[in-house]
Amino acid sequence: MSRDLIERVRSRLAAGGVELTPAVVADAVRREAGGVVGHDDVLSALRLLRQEFAGAGLLEPLLRDPGTTDVLVTSPDRVWVDGAGGLRRAEVVFPDEDSVRRLAQRLALACGRRLDDAQPFVDAWLPGTGPHGRVRLHAVLPPVAADGTCLSLRVLRPATHDLSALRALGTFDTPTQSVLESIVDARMAFVVSGGTGSGKTTLLSALLGRVPGHERIVCVEDAGELHPDHPQFVRLIARPPNIEGAGEVTLSDLVRQGLRMRPDRLVVGEVRGAEVGDLLAALNTGHDGGAGTIHANSPAEVPARMEALAALGGLPRDALHSQLAAAVHVILHMRRNPDGTRHLAEIALLNHNDLGLRVLPAWRPTGWLPWQQALYDALTARGVTPPW
Repeated sequence: MSRDLIERVRSRLAAGGVELTPAVVADAVRREAGGVVGHDDVLSALRLLRQEFAGAGLLEPLLRDPGTTDVLVTSPDRVWVDGAGGLRRAEVVFPDEDSVRRLAQRLALACGRRLDDAQPFVDAWLPGTGPHGRVRLHAVLPPVAADGTCLSLRVLRPATHDLSALRALGTFDTPTQSVLESIVDARMAFVVSGGTGSGKTTLLSALLGRVPGHERIVCVEDAGELHPDHPQFVRLIARPPNIEGAGEVTLSDLVRQGLRMRPDRLVVGEVRGAEVGDLLAALNTGHDGGAGTIHANSPAEVPARMEALAALGGLPRDALHSQLAAAVHVILHMRRNPDGTRHLAEIALLNHNDLGLRVLPAWRPTGWLPWQQALYDALTARGVTPPW
């Protein structure tokens, strides 16, 4: 079946405003063909048009692969997939640039956002949670994207592993698991740092599963990634503005709402903006054991990263340092290896004294570091006997 015929059928269906059942598509194919059409041609049209109007089109099989974390389109014949084995080129090829553009615009429309020459980029969440998990959409149109429409789909699957499962995967060893359990039992507030795809959310979810069942966890997220095995886990999800720019619910809004929901522990899935000030204020008002994740290349960079985020909310550097040291006790740093595996790379403490805010490394996979004793003292002060 010719591409020209497919385009005519697509235009007829788009203008018809009717439900796209197989019978409707078959009728449109026969009408545009101007005569009798074979069953093979009808089936071919059904397959091609389903890719145009349903799901992520040609990219849907890639998203359904349980090992996929990202699908990246840089041109019609250059589609890349990231996952357990690292970034690799996929065999998917789009017919032309217009087909990539149409897919990007259709996905943006499904998110309630516009993507056109007047608004040439979009960053949004696809509605619902399909069989492949929640998907974050980012797209840029020409001429901003100089070589053609760029489309990025990030797959966020529910983080359901517990600590024992992560130990079995090699994220950390048995003695380190005991240390992590002690940190949770002692109600020490912690942040999990690391780069994109390093396993921050997975570790956070596993640690929350360790929280005693009688404690109420209120979690604020951009997307519903955290799924700990816990009987009192309450999730609040932020909402982007609609196509008119109204209706936005920010993480800062939800942190304030979460404080009114009688939390024993308050969690922010990912600290990425001015909500850092609200979170630190909450953790400094008696909500021990809070947690969150943050993008950073090392524990030593966490204070600088939080300074930048706090500045968005007007919180000065000195105030941020004082609140951060009082609110957050431990930094757990995750790292992704070149082969795609992930591991806990460091445990560090935060300390504030006359010299300022300091990050004190206490543990790495090679063994304990000089500030091991400080972690020991912090745990024992909270009534937990350290496992070493």
